[in-house]
Order: sequence, then structure tokens, then C-alpha cells
Amino acid sequence: MAKMLAARLHALGEPMSVDTIEVPTPRPTDVLVRVKACGIVPNMANVINNWPTWFPHQPLPKFPAIFGLDAAGVVEQVGEAVLHTKPGDRVYVNPLRSCGSCQVCRGGELSRCRYFTLNGYFSTSRDGQKIFDLYPYGGFAEFMTAPQYSIVHLPDTMTFEQAGKLGYIGTSYGALRNAGAGPGQVALVDGVTGTLGVASTVLALASGASRVLGTGRSEELLKRVKELDPDRVEVFRLGEGSTGEWAKSRTGGEGADYVISALGAKAPVETMLDSMQGVRRGGKVVNVGGVADRLPVDVKWLMDEQVQLIGSNWFSTAQGQELADMVATGALDLSYLQAKPFPLARVNEAISGLTDRDGGFSNYVVIP
Repeated sequence: MAKMLAARLHALGEPMSVDTIEVPTPRPTDVLVRVKACGIVPNMANVINNWPTWFPHQPLPKFPAIFGLDAAGVVEQVGEAVLHTKPGDRVYVNPLRSCGSCQVCRGGELSRCRYFTLNGYFSTSRDGQKIFDLYPYGGFAEFMTAPQYSIVHLPDTMTFEQAGKLGYIGTSYGALRNAGAGPGQVALVDGVTGTLGVASTVLALASGASRVLGTGRSEELLKRVKELDPDRVEVFRLGEGSTGEWAKSRTGGEGADYVISALGAKAPVETMLDSMQGVRRGGKVVNVGGVADRLPVDVKWLMDEQVQLIGSNWFSTAQGQELADMVATGALDLSYLQAKPFPLARVNEAISGLTDRDGGFSNYVVIP
């Protein structure tokens, strides 16, 4: 059997070890991908070190586990029932996995499946272990198998390193789709300097937003966000007043057409509540950052103002293909990403090094 190198986690709190294991064989509807780059999730260090205290009812893959969420590479082999992908194709592997046969899966809404699992990361379902058993290979390996429904075909103008960020870019894109983002609108992005925030800003601009109002804590990063489009981006430092009042003041009292809450899990609930007040009557608030504490929502305000509060989780493979096509046509420019590649042997260093000062502009990737 052919062999490959894979970084595997043998126990929580321990460093990954680079082991030699067998190259997997794709099933009839699977593809085998030679991984060229795999993005590192900023939250990965918390997952592999502190998982039981975070989400104890959501499973991780069985140990020894191969993590790696955002893999991109070249198709090495395809199963006999694969129809639209061939060896040599440049691809991104969407890690969203589902059962594929329940009512919501048959309707194309895989993220609503009770088996929803992010391959190479964690599951949001108690039943997710069954998916991990079917697809135990993440992107921190030289090869991985994936179902054909997860494949996004990449243009030659998109590097594998850029594709390794598609998980976060796609998550932001899904949030904008849920917000009904379009030309001429005003967006308010709360947490604009983080990975999701910067991606949401770039995508809102690409969708024709007239203005993007962004909040964050780092003056340096806020300046960099504004430089993405000085004429259309305005920024506000959290802690220097009310985000909601600022957004209303910048829109003639109307408020933003939609709010993208891209705050992290540990952000104060009060920050999100404040930004929600910056949306216009009939607008949408989309939570994509995952503030962990309970949100005391004024439902009468939601009713009176006809505001929609929407939770947005990941993105579809079709949406991932739309992003790749936007890059191909030049509608989406990913040159803002600063690739920081690490060889597989330094995967632990890469995961622990995600505390630099570049915020959502950085792109840590492992190169197997």
C-alpha cells in the first residue's frame, strides 16, 4: 500500500505528531485529493486544547485524528461513480458533511442535516461521529478523500493558499446571502478586523455596497480595513461610544440595511446588542461570529421594527463555486490575504502562532 505523511492528534492538549500511514482509497462517489495547502482555523488551538469546556456535547473525530478544515489541492484519483471531477483538477474541498439522504439534504440544505459535521474540525451534532468514521481524513495530510458533492473547482488565477481561506470567506459569503446583500446598500460589520469581518467587508464591496461601516478595537487594523476602499469604508473603534448610535448618525438616522455580527465567541454580549441597534427598520441582523453567551433580545423591538435576527452557519459547495467563479472573473480580489505557509512538520508551531497583529488579513496555511 502507498504511504503518506499525516499530522495526527493522539490526545487533547498534546502536540500533533507527523505519522506515516496508508494513503486512503476513494469509494465510488469519492475523490482522492493530493493536498497542496490547508488553511488553519484561528480557533484550532482552542479546539485541540480546551474542547470539553467549550462544547462538550459536540463530538471531535476519534483519536488519533487528522484535523485540517480548509484543504485545497489536485485531484489524484476519482471513484467510478464520480461524474464531474477528474484527475488533475485543481480543487477546494468544502468540509461540510451530512448524511446526504434525509429530507433537508435531498432539498440541498446540507447544513440543516442532523449529522452536520465539519470534516477535519468538529461536529455540531451528537450523531456527527458517524460522519467522522466515514471521512476521517482532514487536510493536515498529503492526501485526503472527500465526497464528490464537496468539490469546488478552482481557476488558475486562484492560488492554493488563497483557497485555503475559503472556509472563512465562504462563511462570510453565506452570511451576506442571508442578509440579502446587494448594490447600493449600507452594511454594518461588527468585528470588522477579524477573519470573518475582513472577508465580509471585501465581499460587501464586491456586491456593490455603497458603504461599509465597520467596528473593531485595533486602530492599526481599522486603518487597514478602511484602506480597502477609503471612499466606501468607514470605521469606528469599539469602546469610544455606541455602535448603534454611530451607525444611525452615518446614515441620516436610518441605520444600516443589514448588520453582520462577526464578533468572536468571547466577545461581550453587550457589544452585539449595541450593534443591532444600528440596523434600519425592516433590516436584518446576521450572526456569523458566534457570541457564546446568551443574548437577551427585546422581541417587542424586533416586532415593532420588523427586524430579522438570523443565525448563519457555514456555506454550500455551490456558494463556494460562486466565489471561485468571482475570482476567475476578477469580481473578487483576494490579494489582501497575506499567506504564511508552514510545512507539515511545523504544524504545531503554525497553530500556536495565530496571535500575530494582522487580524483578518493573515492567512496561515500548512503545506503538506
